[in-house]
Amino acid sequence: MLLAIDTSAGTSTAVVDRDGGVLAERIETDSMRHAEVVGELIRAMLDESGIPVSALSGVVAGMGPGPFTGLRVGIAAAKAFAFGAGKPLVPVVSHDAVAYERYADGDTGPLLVVTDARRRERYWTAYSGADELGLPVRLDGPGLARPDDLPHPEVERLEAWAVPAGRLGMLAELRYANGLPFDADEPLYLRSPDVTLSAGPKRVSA
Repeated sequence: MLLAIDTSAGTSTAVVDRDGGVLAERIETDSMRHAEVVGELIRAMLDESGIPVSALSGVVAGMGPGPFTGLRVGIAAAKAFAFGAGKPLVPVVSHDAVAYERYADGDTGPLLVVTDARRRERYWTAYSGADELGLPVRLDGPGLARPDDLPHPEVERLEAWAVPAGRLGMLAELRYANGLPFDADEPLYLRSPDVTLSAGPKRVSA
């Protein structure tokens, strides 16, 4: 069983089981309240699923792409929980969960997953379809572009306001069951943070 956390677009948490599926899931679409709600949602998922921390085999972290501040909240929460519980961290690209949900619902064709990057920009990842296991196959990306400059205009576009943590967790379960690698433990910010460090104290003149 896995606890899954994503804050790349909204805040989403879930507890999943390879055989039992999604045992509990909650999604908060407000993309400005990650820090306020992520702890509460994690606690709620464990309570609703009835799964003790000791029964978890790992913690899945959505690695983005996502805005710096929001994304790092979820990754930090996942890493802190994994460390405290003595469980491994399982990194998964967030857009893969959105594509996986669409393909699980019966779609089979190419897909462009798009999420809000702020600054009037969008994060995107293109998929060619699903493989024989049902896993989404990345065609291109993740990338960052303005809405009018998104690539693959011929491909169906899916704008997601949040990433389903349940699907994120089930992706990890499916990869593990089939001996497939997980994604790199590297946040996909794709650009510098909005806040820059100070160059030092300013000189004051009399």
